[in-house]
Amino acid sequence: MVKIAVTGSTGLIGSRIIELLKNDFEFVELTWPKFDITQKETIWDTLKNLNFDLLLHLAAYTNVDEAEEEPGKSSAFKINVEGTKNIFAAVIKRKKKFIYVSTDFVFDGKNPPYFENSIPNPLSYYAQTKLEGEKYVQQQAMIVRFSYPYRTYFKAKRDFFRVLKYWLEEKKGLGLVQDSLITPTFIDDIAFALKYLFLHYSPEIFHIVGGDALSPYEAGILIAKQFKLDKSLIKATTYQHYFGNKSKRPQFSEIKSKKNNFYRMKTFEEGLIEIKKQTMGGKRRKIDYEDGG
Repeated sequence: MVKIAVTGSTGLIGSRIIELLKNDFEFVELTWPKFDITQKETIWDTLKNLNFDLLLHLAAYTNVDEAEEEPGKSSAFKINVEGTKNIFAAVIKRKKKFIYVSTDFVFDGKNPPYFENSIPNPLSYYAQTKLEGEKYVQQQAMIVRFSYPYRTYFKAKRDFFRVLKYWLEEKKGLGLVQDSLITPTFIDDIAFALKYLFLHYSPEIFHIVGGDALSPYEAGILIAKQFKLDKSLIKATTYQHYFGNKSKRPQFSEIKSKKNNFYRMKTFEEGLIEIKKQTMGGKRRKIDYEDGG
């Protein structure tokens, strides 16, 4: 059985990957603070005798807005750039495989769609640090880019889907951007696409992203429709108005793949339908979601 070491294993994406693929791979979770990617000595002490075939590097600083200011800027650089260099150096020294997880934010959102060979042009400091990590490992590691990941349950953090659904359930008004595109990606699909990549490793770039792009406003309307919530609570706003005082995001983040011919990724509506099925899967799961999912 292939042994996979994972950073960020307790996060939104990593925890679901392990949950879905635990019978297919042996996962070794490398968790903070015991495993601190900013400390070279800690990394090597852990990895020098660790039995693993591949390391999946999910750990990252992801607060896009705070990354524009100190101390966020220094934290983003220390974790996303220096941390990646530290852990990659140790993995290469062990002559093992490495997968670096990146983001659609490395693109500027001006001339979509974006494929694996599109030229990055990050708008935010967070995105710059993720691109620096890409540059450091490119051609020596696999780079996998995700976009707007979402899932059915996760107590520790709400993704964009569950934030919108929560506010609609609370009957709160929402202003959602209409002149923009995002590519929501169902995390279960990410896990099963990665299953293929774990077994067919190649040091190149892959986009593992959802089956369609739509505006946040359209996404909100679909959520209201699928979960029988009040769509009149959703009002359209503009990209410029919504992000006027925030860190810049790519406005038209339509991400596609020329390489993913091995796993069909769901559209956002298909993902919502699957979430409805999972939500009906048992009382315990429903309670988990209501308690803070």
